[in-house]
Amino acid sequence: MVGAERESITQRAFTGGLPADAFIDATLADIHRRYLGLDDGEVADYIPILAEADPSRFGLSLIESAGAVHEIGDADLEFSIQSISKAFVFALVCQARSTELVHERVGVNNTGLPFNSVMAIELNDGKPLNSMVNAGAIATTALMPGATSAEKWENIRSGLSRFAGRQLRLDGRVYQSEMEANQRNKALARLLESYGRIITDPLDTVDVYTRQCSLLVTAHDLAVMGATLADGGINPLTRSRVVSAEVARDTLALLASCGMYENSGEWLFEIGLPAKSGVSGGIVAIAPGKGALGTYSPRLDSAGNSVRGQRACFHISRALGMNLFASNAVERPWKG
Repeated sequence: MVGAERESITQRAFTGGLPADAFIDATLADIHRRYLGLDDGEVADYIPILAEADPSRFGLSLIESAGAVHEIGDADLEFSIQSISKAFVFALVCQARSTELVHERVGVNNTGLPFNSVMAIELNDGKPLNSMVNAGAIATTALMPGATSAEKWENIRSGLSRFAGRQLRLDGRVYQSEMEANQRNKALARLLESYGRIITDPLDTVDVYTRQCSLLVTAHDLAVMGATLADGGINPLTRSRVVSAEVARDTLALLASCGMYENSGEWLFEIGLPAKSGVSGGIVAIAPGKGALGTYSPRLDSAGNSVRGQRACFHISRALGMNLFASNAVERPWKG
């Protein structure tokens, strides 16, 4: 990931709030300038329409739990949310049904295998293991309340919109492109059905799942959504409660262990934040009690994660003291 750069920036370590606004703004500007010209990685093309993304685009948005907004670059450029939706649909289902049900039906352990692995299901008696891989996300979507697929979809769309603080809309072109290229997800759904892990129509469930991945968001939206989890389920801009503090906590725990797939351990070691990425180039990284960072840049590495986005998260986490595991020593009177 970024191990070679571990000593290239001073680590700030504290457990309180974020630094002053001017320092945050200067940090984002410096990181954006540093990586704007980085051209490593390739734009995703296994979903045909994603190949049309402009590889030069790069946006950063950091939103504090208290509502302060810090942004630079293409922070308001729309792109499809893709797999980042998994985290917030998990939270919505846990809120509507129960975390215990999702834990029992899907699981919370990392597979250690790619996001679309069939082997992970077969090795675990048909259980997907977590809601961040495709099979687990499809099983989680199937648990969304709704008498029909249309109702389930509307519950997802409206719920993700509450996280973002605005009405999110479906990109029809992305949806159609994905429906023409999602044979593997359909196969995963059929496999889950054969194990009794989903009881709704598997193809209808894949349709709803594909729609959720095709919602349009911005780096700003991702930061708002992440900051909602950082603030115990309360949207920092609308100040409305989206999910309970307990659901927000459980979602962050799952993201920490599984959000970056088989690279989650390395991500947590290097960056120290619960996070989720999507193949359109977005990343959301969350510092509980502080805020969240949303990034967008469509050039991806071999694991499907934004190259610039990862670099930005690494340096911003260190510069602003966002790492979950970084803290200053408590000053005590000497008792020697």
